[in-house]
Amino acid sequence: MKHIGNLQYAPGSRKKMKRVGRGAGSGHGGTSTRGHKGHQSRSNHTYKRGFEGGQMPLTRRIPKFGFTNIFRVEYQIVNVSQLQYLVDQGRISGEVTPEILFNVGAVSKRTMPVKILGNGDISASLNVTADKFSGSAKQKIEQAGGTTNTNG
Repeated sequence: MKHIGNLQYAPGSRKKMKRVGRGAGSGHGGTSTRGHKGHQSRSNHTYKRGFEGGQMPLTRRIPKFGFTNIFRVEYQIVNVSQLQYLVDQGRISGEVTPEILFNVGAVSKRTMPVKILGNGDISASLNVTADKFSGSAKQKIEQAGGTTNTNG
C-alpha cells in the first residue's frame, strides 16, 4: 500500500546519477572524471562560442560573398488561371482587389503586395486591382474584356 512516506519513482523512469568527487571507493574520486590537468579539468572552464576544438569553425568555413538587398520587394503571386478558378467556383466576380483575394484565400498576407502573372487562361471579364501585373497577365485580362488597375 502506498503512503506519502514510502512513495517511489516508477522502475526505469530515472537514470542513476554519477556521483563524482565522493572518494576513491566510488570509482569517480580523485580527478572526478575530468582527467589530469588542462583547462577542462578546472572549474569554470568555458569555450568561446563556435569553437570546434581547433578545427576550422563553421563560421569561417562558409563562403562570405554575395549581396542581400534589404530594400527588395517580395510579391505574393496570383496567376490568371487562379482568378479563373475562383470565378468558376463563384468566389469572385466583377471587381478583384488584394483585399478580396485575401478574403477568399488566394493570398496569405494582407500586408505583402500582390502581383498578377499570366500563367494559364482567363475568360471571365474582371476589373483587377493589384500592385503589379506582368505584361502577359495584363494582356490576357484585357482580351477577356476586363480592366487592370495598379495600386499606387
